[in-house]
Amino acid sequence: MEKEYPLTTGCDRGLCKNGVGRQDKQLNSYDWLADVPGNADTTDLVEVQFKHTRKGYYHNVNKLALKKGDIVAVEANPGHDIGVVTLTGRLALMQMKKANLKSPDDIKRVYRLARPVDMEKFKEAKSREHATMIESRQIAKGLGLKMKIGDVEYQGDCNKAIFYYIADERVDFRQLIKDLAATFHVRIEMKQIGARQESGLIGGTGPCGRELCCATWMKNFVSVGTAAARYQDISLNPQKLAGMCAKLKCCLNYEVDDYVEASRQLPPKDIQLQTQDADYFYFKADILAGLITYSTDKNIAANLETISAERAHQVIDMNRRGEKPESLQEDGNSTEERPVDLATQENINRFDRAKKKKKKKKPAHRQGGSGAERREHEAVPRAEK
Repeated sequence: MEKEYPLTTGCDRGLCKNGVGRQDKQLNSYDWLADVPGNADTTDLVEVQFKHTRKGYYHNVNKLALKKGDIVAVEANPGHDIGVVTLTGRLALMQMKKANLKSPDDIKRVYRLARPVDMEKFKEAKSREHATMIESRQIAKGLGLKMKIGDVEYQGDCNKAIFYYIADERVDFRQLIKDLAATFHVRIEMKQIGARQESGLIGGTGPCGRELCCATWMKNFVSVGTAAARYQDISLNPQKLAGMCAKLKCCLNYEVDDYVEASRQLPPKDIQLQTQDADYFYFKADILAGLITYSTDKNIAANLETISAERAHQVIDMNRRGEKPESLQEDGNSTEERPVDLATQENINRFDRAKKKKKKKKPAHRQGGSGAERREHEAVPRAEK
């Protein structure tokens, strides 16, 4: 079914309807300064979003009373394009600085609010995108190009089409551009995207149960390495570390700074703790809680003792002075018991127990009436005999 693009001027949901805007757009952000007096007068810049995750920044030279959710016609090369205003005022200026748009030529103008004629042309352009993508894939396949056309976006006035493609190697698509221009009679622009950008265009649900970050709020992608998993003591399992795009999950970088800072408080892993009873080796650590578990065997878990990082440093200092404590625990006392997971309090095999089915006695009316009626019915043939 073709998606409708009605003319809307905001939304009544949330704390501020001008700040919330349209909720069906990707990379939707709450404009928490929208209802502050004088916010729109600080700058004439506005952020406009187009299909999927493509955004641009434009000057409101005509001093239009724009707010989040308005559909506008903006300057393009050539012609004009149709988009939705997502931010105005100070936040739009801050987002533009993050996008590193230093050249004034990159910031074009807002022409007007979209008219019904503009919207009809815009709907016509959107209706051609899917068929164009399928046909362009066949043309690229016929030329033997090792590339995948992931999506097609028509400009609002149908004068230009952007072809998003994915390729592992360098592709010479000069002949492809000629064939596409001759087939679709529009100006062609090729834009290469990566696997993360493709996931943002397609969308989906991640292993965490939430919608993909790249499809909801993330626009700039930072390289993710396996070092982030090592800092957090996460098992280097490719199947669990990879996201929907088959690359390392972006969320591995979310908490790595906290883990790096907390790990600095822990003693080195290669230091051996010596007591009067035995020698202990590093086994595992709860980095954020500051707890370390030591084992008497270097390779397997044996006689595990969990102590705090402060206690570990104390034992290390004693060993350097040639002293050996009686045990790893302070004053021979064990550490405080930590909260137990509710799932471990009962035997999980209880789910495998077969339920005994109780035999229910059938009601009397299902057995052919009451007992007196059955005796009377059985007595009749005996009397006749």
